[in-house]
This record gives sequence, structure tokens and C-alpha cells, in this order.
Amino acid sequence: MVLTRLDRQYGTAVRGVWTTTLGRVNRAWTDLGSWRGEDVDRFQRTALPVMLAGQRQVASLTTTYLERLYREIADEAQPISLDFDKVTGRALRDVDPEEVYERPFKDVWRALGDGEPLDVALDRGAHRLETIAKTDLQLARTHTVREVGDDMPRFTYTVRELQGEYDCALCMIASTQRYRKRDLAPIHPGCDCLVKLVTADEDPGQVIDAARLEAIHDAVEAAIGTFDRGGRAVDYRKIIIAREHGEIGPVLGYRGQRFTGPDDIHLPT
Repeated sequence: MVLTRLDRQYGTAVRGVWTTTLGRVNRAWTDLGSWRGEDVDRFQRTALPVMLAGQRQVASLTTTYLERLYREIADEAQPISLDFDKVTGRALRDVDPEEVYERPFKDVWRALGDGEPLDVALDRGAHRLETIAKTDLQLARTHTVREVGDDMPRFTYTVRELQGEYDCALCMIASTQRYRKRDLAPIHPGCDCLVKLVTADEDPGQVIDAARLEAIHDAVEAAIGTFDRGGRAVDYRKIIIAREHGEIGPVLGYRGQRFTGPDDIHLPT
């Protein structure tokens, strides 16, 4: 499948919300100055409203996108009245957000208790916070797709479209599969895959692009000497695949690498 103009507009809008929301939450964390027990409430008073607003924006953008997609595919309007309480806040995890957003502080305290320097402990807390926030923004999208999909009978399955220049191998594998719309879940924190609801006259089966699936496993095996279809022996989230390199074709490396030319490519041995 190919990204349409509608897909690209939606993806750009959601990435904008992510950037703004994560930036404000990160600043709320770094501006604290101290990270003691009494600072938790102060942080949450700033960060939780920002996160809730970001989740609602993602849910609203996703609803509008799916309405327009349905109109294009089914040639009929399907207006949706979304209950935001079902796709944001506590509904995402069935846990109070106050409890969730205290966890970065606990990581800091645990690290300090283990004798780590303050800067190391703060880095751990910041990483935990970023993971939590990204996951909540993803959950707002996947919950919205499930809720909206229930009101769109012509849509049967979901598929994932890759948007980045580089994508982790786990997301690439997911993009070769079809999922029933009620089974939709985030792939991993930071995943920016575009989720699309699709129609089908008959079930195409779990794998919808067998050739690409095999090519991904072959690329992983060629680079690191092994592969694992179960995703346990090899952490596919840490493997980055460029779907097309201008000079040498598909390129594989580890998360954090960005390839600017043949001399910059260092694959694990």
C-alpha cells in the first residue's frame, strides 16, 4: 500500500502533537531542579494536563482521519461522536495517571539508592518519562482506532504503513501483517507507524506481504548472523532498516545510527 496525501497530512499533524507534547513534558521534568517526594505533585500539576491535551489532540486527529478515509473508500459519510474519556487518561492503562507519572521519580530514587551519580539517575528517570509519555500518545491513537472502527462496519482489518526514512525491523515486520481492528495495540514506545483501517471481501490471512517479510528476516540474518521469527532471541526493535538507500539499496544497522554514505556504515559482526 502507498501513503496517500491524506495519510501524509495525518501523519504530519500527529508528529507535530508528539513533538509539542513531549517537549513540554520534558521541560516540566528538567525545570524541577529537585526530584524529591514533594516534587512529584508539582511535576504532575504541570505534566498531566499537557499529556491529557496531547492525547485528546491525537484522538481528534485520528477520528477525523478515519472519517475521511471511510468516505473515500466506502463512498459514504460516517460521522463519529467520540467519547474522549474512553481513549485518554485513565482509560489507556486502567491505572491512575498520577501513579504512572510517579514512576520516573521512583527510577531516580532507585538509581540513587544503588549508588549511581545524580546525573545518571536523572537520565534514567528522563528515559522512563519519555517511554511512558510516548506510549500514552500511542495508546490514545490505538484506542481511538478501535472505538471509531466499531462504528465503521465496512472496515474489517488494520494495517500499518511505515512513514520514516528509517524504521525498526519490528515495525517493518508488523507492516507485512494484517490485524483485526479490535486487536490493535502499540508496537513499541516511539513507534510512528500509520494505522489504517481497511476493507476486505475475504480474510487475506495473517501475512499480507510474504516476500517483504522474508526479505526482512534475510537482511537481519545476513547482518548479525541469526534471526528469530518470535522476536525473542533478537531484539528487532533495536535494528534499524532503511527501506531504500540511494546507492546501495536496503541498509541495516542499530538504533541511533544514521547513514550518510558508504564509509559511515558499520554493521555488527
